[in-house]
Formats: sequence, structure tokens, C-alpha cells
Amino acid sequence: MAAQGHPYYPRDALIPGYAPNETPLPVVLGLFGSIVFSFTAGSVVLAKRYNPGLRRADQLIVAWFALCGFLHLFFEGYFVLRHASLASSQSLFAQVWKEYALSDSRYLTSDPFMLCIETLTVLIWAPLSLTTAVLAARGRPREQGARHLLQALVSGGHLYGVALYYGTCALAERLRGATYSRPEVVYYWGYYVGMNAPWVVVPAVLLWRSAREIRAAFAAIARVEEGRKGR
Repeated sequence: MAAQGHPYYPRDALIPGYAPNETPLPVVLGLFGSIVFSFTAGSVVLAKRYNPGLRRADQLIVAWFALCGFLHLFFEGYFVLRHASLASSQSLFAQVWKEYALSDSRYLTSDPFMLCIETLTVLIWAPLSLTTAVLAARGRPREQGARHLLQALVSGGHLYGVALYYGTCALAERLRGATYSRPEVVYYWGYYVGMNAPWVVVPAVLLWRSAREIRAAFAAIARVEEGRKGR
């Protein structure tokens, strides 16, 4: 451990009250993964029960936005409410945060940027993600405009958030020489890059799909209007 009594980078980061996780890592990840999987899978099961004709692609979209809603509301919400005591806590979510913080110690130092962006995520993107999941599950034709509008909005928000997240780290390292991630491959490439990459790839695909659907809808309206003028 570093001189400050913790394993995080930068070595001189102040993390008062830090206590190592008491639960073995496989148990922590297994319990957390089980909770996340149960919520996500349960959302898809409920969606299929409500709408038996739900297409496979829409089932995946329901799963994605249910996953986002859960993480934003409960996991990131826990960070916003408990950020000052995460380092000393042995609750399940706190132990997961302490493990992830090996790739970004800002989560244990009450960093103002992290508090700001995570609070906005909880207040804005969590309810909008869950609303998008509900609209996708219902699959009502008259609601598809609202569904794709929200899908595009949330996906754009996710891309913007990830850009800020990566950008602030890159600039801090370039301008101040501050490194928040441990150098081991599992922490930098596995946690920091790998765990955030889905919020780049999936939102980009969904944003493109929604833009295509919205464009097609406006094109259909234009054709109807041209038909009326031609009568």
C-alpha cells in the first residue's frame, strides 16, 4: 500500500478512513452481478409477458435501458448519497465501488466533477432510461415517436457523459500529471476502459437507429403531404 495507507493512485490521494474490503472479490462481484442480472432479466420477462409479440431486438433494448436505469438509480445513486463514507464502508455497493476505484480513485475522494456528473445521471438519465425501457416494452405504434426521441436523447447523453469522463482524466494526466488508475492491465484496460466501453458502442448504435427511424417518419409525413397537394 502507499504511504497514505491505501492502494489507489495517485499515491498521495487523501482517502480518510479507508478500510480494505472484507469480502472476497469473487463473492462481491458474484453478488453484485446476480442483482444486476436479476433486475435486467426480470425486466425482459415482464416485457415479454406484457407484450408477447415483442421482437428480439426490442427485448435487447429493454434489457439495455433496464440495466442503465438500475445502475444509474441504485448503484450510482448510492455513490451520490454515500460518497463521503464509501472508503470505510463494507456494504456490498461500497465494496464494489472500492474495487472499481482502483481504476479511478476520484470515486473515493468526493471529486466535484464526479459528484456533479453522477448527480445529473441519477436525476436525469435514470428515470429517462427506465421510461425508454417501458416504451420499448409496450411497443405501441403511437408511442414510437416518443420512444425514439427518448432513446436518442438518453443515448446522446451517455455518449456525452463518457466523453467528459474520459476527457477529464486525459486532461488531468496531460496538464497536471495526475493519474487516477493503477497501472495494472486489469484495472486500466479491464475496469476503466472495458467497463465503460459499452456506453460508447451501444448508445452510438441506438442513436443511429433512432435517427434513422425519425428520418423515415418525417419522410413518410412528407410523402403524405405531397400526395394531398397533388390531388
